[in-house]
Amino acid sequence: MPGKPVRLLTGVRFDVLEVPAEAGYAALRHLGPASPVALHAGRMRLLVAAGSAEELPGLLDWLEWGGLALDLTATGAGGHIEAPLPPGWASAAAPEGPAGIPGSPPLPPGRACSIGSQGAAVWLRPPEPGCEVEFQLPTLSALGGSKGAPDLVRLVDTMATLCHRVRLRRGCDQAFAFS
Repeated sequence: MPGKPVRLLTGVRFDVLEVPAEAGYAALRHLGPASPVALHAGRMRLLVAAGSAEELPGLLDWLEWGGLALDLTATGAGGHIEAPLPPGWASAAAPEGPAGIPGSPPLPPGRACSIGSQGAAVWLRPPEPGCEVEFQLPTLSALGGSKGAPDLVRLVDTMATLCHRVRLRRGCDQAFAFS
């Protein structure tokens, strides 16, 4: 695709939680089936309610994850992400799971992933056409989230746990360096 990728403004209709894809795959079962999720360069992007990025540092502290270096980031007001390719536009199939991520399930039939080829962002779970997605995004329940929306506190705690496990696993895979 020639030209620069389309950018989506965050912080107005949604924010984005971003984690290593390995941690994200393990957390998918904690999201509602209509929660939009994208992949980009070995990272999973979960769309969450606008304002969630501002809440993340305090939420991690409250959940007692604040003192650890986690590979969990959020993009909110004033930020942007590369727009994932529309479903069916990706260039290379990923039969063994995207980017060869251990334990990741294969994509559903008809879905493709270009992480290995061009590095373009792709939808794992695209927003449903014609639906107001904001009402289905994870949110802080106390702030008026809808009944069907996943709870942001539980999602962040799950993501922090899985990011920590990925970090520990990667640390165990490295050889010890003795001086």
